[in-house]
Amino acid sequence: MPLNGIFILAELPGEIAERVREINERYDPRLARYKPPHLTLTGSSGAGPIPPSVSVEEIREKLEPITADTAPITLSFQPPQRFMQTDIIVLPIAPHGPIRHLHDRIITSGLPFTRARYTFSPHSTLSLYQSLDATSIRELLKTRMPEPFVINAIQVYHTRDPQPSRKLLELALTGGSKKD
Repeated sequence: MPLNGIFILAELPGEIAERVREINERYDPRLARYKPPHLTLTGSSGAGPIPPSVSVEEIREKLEPITADTAPITLSFQPPQRFMQTDIIVLPIAPHGPIRHLHDRIITSGLPFTRARYTFSPHSTLSLYQSLDATSIRELLKTRMPEPFVINAIQVYHTRDPQPSRKLLELALTGGSKKD
């Protein structure tokens, strides 16, 4: 069944985004075409997608107070792994601390979310659509990107497979001083 819903993401910044994009283009060109490299905050884990009938105005109204008092968040990737016993390869981040707090505030914002398929496990996807051979899987699982990076905004995308996702909204994280 094709996916049709609204996801909340945090696009990766600068050099780390370029590195993930290069991996996506090499191992999963379809994924590279659909969205910029990102962390998924809602839509697949912790909370399902927001129904596409929800207006951008309602989403903005519910999320702006959260982003207004959330500081930019410094994160780093852990070694890659298979996502929840699938053939999807991801770069996970620790699911605790400021990213968890942001996720929890989003899912309790009053926005309607469909049911999540998985528990909250923030990550950036390296390969999703492509069936990979054993050599490619081993290569991806050797990937390391431990450098810290800063998430300073969240983005809201309408995903409607098989079409590329469309950005509906971007909100800066403007609260307080940067949290590590």
